[in-house]
Amino acid sequence: MHILGISGSLRQASLNTAALRACATLLPEGVSFSLADLSDIPVYNEDLRVHGLPASVQLLREQISAADAIVIATPEYNYSFPGVLKNAIDWASRPPDQPFDGKPIAIIGATPGGLGTSRAQYQLRQVFIYLNGHVLNRPEVMISAAPSKFDTDGKLIDEPTAENLRKLLTVLCDTARQQKV
Repeated sequence: MHILGISGSLRQASLNTAALRACATLLPEGVSFSLADLSDIPVYNEDLRVHGLPASVQLLREQISAADAIVIATPEYNYSFPGVLKNAIDWASRPPDQPFDGKPIAIIGATPGGLGTSRAQYQLRQVFIYLNGHVLNRPEVMISAAPSKFDTDGKLIDEPTAENLRKLLTVLCDTARQQKV
């Protein structure tokens, strides 16, 4: 079983990317994890798409297709998820064979604020309704006061958060296994 992590932040010291790196260390036995890189994906432009998908977009689509499940970590900007994440989803979901269809997806988020990216996560769920991604309802992982839960190197140091991520990853893997039956 393989899980793909997608961070909605391009920032080098991103707490959301740090949360995904933590996921890679908290996986159930026999599960692998990789991180997608959104930094080279151009702004969506249908004029570009008609000439073929950019290599960075094709790679993302292949990574999504090959994954058994996806974990998306989203920051919250202005009560919503960031444009870089929406842009990547828009590119990846172009026909034919958009790769989110039927894919088990978990959404997490880390923020210095108190609401743990709840508004961004709920809006992101709406996008996947249209794309028929199977977003987990529970457990929800909203990491508030995130700077206190990671050390200066971005390593998760908060055991309750680690336990929440373990539970989420277990449910995500169980969901992916059930879909394969």
